[in-house]
Amino acid sequence: MEQSRAASRTGGPRTATRPERPAGAAVPAPGRSAVRGEHTHSEPAAPAVVPQRHSVRDQILDALRAALLNGRLGAGQVYSAPAIAAHFGVSPTPVREAMQVLVSEGAVETVPNRGFRVAEHDPHDLAELAEVRNLLEVPPLLALARSVPADRWEGLRPLAEDTVQTAARGDRGAYAEADRAFHRALLELTGNRQLVAAADDVRRRAHLSSLRTAPAPRTTDLLAEAADHLALLDALADQDLTAVEHLLRGHL
Repeated sequence: MEQSRAASRTGGPRTATRPERPAGAAVPAPGRSAVRGEHTHSEPAAPAVVPQRHSVRDQILDALRAALLNGRLGAGQVYSAPAIAAHFGVSPTPVREAMQVLVSEGAVETVPNRGFRVAEHDPHDLAELAEVRNLLEVPPLLALARSVPADRWEGLRPLAEDTVQTAARGDRGAYAEADRAFHRALLELTGNRQLVAAADDVRRRAHLSSLRTAPAPRTTDLLAEAADHLALLDALADQDLTAVEHLLRGHL
């Protein structure tokens, strides 16, 4: 009872947490100084819903992937986790976790005691990824073309049209995501989740690698690639296996 009165007089135990602002701002350009330390100060009371660390990491990861695709993170440049964390208003931990995912994807490399360097790729890397992508996508889609009814392919047309719309805006990052969503939906008709995940990872790597080995694609180039999606759906619906294979092998 005495403990209850004491808690009432003091307002009870209070907890505080450091809020982490969701990722949404642009990634800092090379040359910005890193935060060398953190100051201790009063913190606001915990919000009603505390964001989970993995949720913050995923937001940071999405922002960094977009920055890589749009060239805001330059090839060969080194970025420190504390500097990026300070820019986003989060702790370095979710930034380091996001960067480790990018390391596993081949997008960045760890530089001991400095941070992470954006990987530089050469045409050989892109050729290898194209070969792996063809091995993963062409055989199963040719098999599907023989058995899947035309109306199933027609159901994927909105995704193909979305790639055309994003290509028209000239947004390389948005186009890459729309392209992956379309190809992922194609392979999901196989019912093989492992195949879908593997092919999606390779296609993501191919997009990043292509930006390091060739000039930035023009809007007209993106529109031509997006038009291939519509042509591919027509070929799949018509069971034109020759056209299906030709479109798949010639498409990023």
